[in-house]
Amino acid sequence: MSRILAVAFVAALLAGCGFHPRHALQLPPDIGPLRVVSADPYSPLAESLSEAVTRAGAIPAPADATVGVSTLEVVSERWGDIPIAIDAVGRAQEFSLRYAVIFALRNAQGTDVVPQQVIELSRDYVAPPADALGKTSERELLAKELRREMSAAILRRIDAVARKPRP
Repeated sequence: MSRILAVAFVAALLAGCGFHPRHALQLPPDIGPLRVVSADPYSPLAESLSEAVTRAGAIPAPADATVGVSTLEVVSERWGDIPIAIDAVGRAQEFSLRYAVIFALRNAQGTDVVPQQVIELSRDYVAPPADALGKTSERELLAKELRREMSAAILRRIDAVARKPRP
């Protein structure tokens, strides 16, 4: 009996705090077959987005199809390392890794579903000048994480548009 009361108490506590599971990604209902295009044909971000929209229920379109196909276009991807701290002799000690992507989603008629916009993400990391190998591997790990987060951010923008009530 005490276990049932404990479970009921925890359920009531979670319901009272406003916690609720995130809903599945929702694509606009009139999107139809969808292809992801990028300025870089080997872009890991484009591959990740293509897999994610397929998991969300989009019908993948052939890469060469252009008629009757919606397009998620990754217009550009930009990376940048900016030194944000230096040591006593002027060598960079800490960097900010920045990743900016411009994208747009158009339906089969060419109308903007999600107009062209920019998402920028950044992460700071420490890179002592004496540890060149550690700096490279940490930067690669951060770049991989930023690509994953960028893919999720783009999908959240599409989801927000899909959930917005239409007039």
